[in-house]
Amino acid sequence: MQSHIVNNNTLVSLSRVSFAYDRNLILQDVNLVVDNHDFVVITGTNGGGKTTLLRLLLRLLTPTSGAVEYYQRCESVTHLSIGYLPQKNSIDNHFPIVVEEVIRSGLYATKSLDRNERQLRVQMVMEQLHLTALAQRPIGELSGGQLQRVLLGRAVVSRPQLLVLDEPFSYIDDTFVTHICEMLQQIKSHTAVVMVTHQPALVLPMATQTYVIEEGRLR
Repeated sequence: MQSHIVNNNTLVSLSRVSFAYDRNLILQDVNLVVDNHDFVVITGTNGGGKTTLLRLLLRLLTPTSGAVEYYQRCESVTHLSIGYLPQKNSIDNHFPIVVEEVIRSGLYATKSLDRNERQLRVQMVMEQLHLTALAQRPIGELSGGQLQRVLLGRAVVSRPQLLVLDEPFSYIDDTFVTHICEMLQQIKSHTAVVMVTHQPALVLPMATQTYVIEEGRLR
């Protein structure tokens, strides 16, 4: 599908965004609009610029040209509530922190919740991701798939306006892929989702926009 014009539901707009690194053009003339309740699926070859596009959307990178704008009710804003699952985790496995604490860290920027509500949110997410039995497990003792689920829990626990997922099914076995897809089906009722995946068939029934990055362009 093609992106559309900014409206009252728009959260993010990328307008003619290009990005070059060390004189190499990675992305060129990308246009994308993400609205409330959108589920955007992006695929493409490895090294094609998918992760770069997400980092631009998150404003972790600055476009070489073009603009990345955030909106609420058609008004430009400086930030949104965003949950992010990166492709490769950045947690030090030797850091002395347990599963429950990692998920709770996703609420640090959420000031409006009292202690009981925070704990309820954490417990609900652990149940959804089948992590309750691992709540007090140090992260250094987790498998790759378990840690991926923990980091997904951290990304969703705040119920952000926008959830950005970079290859969320990495390391996850088929049983838990099904659980995560069910969770995303629920999440998309209140959160816009932008997902990069090399397994688009798993989420195409939920998608409102689908794209392939080819030769640095979003098609």
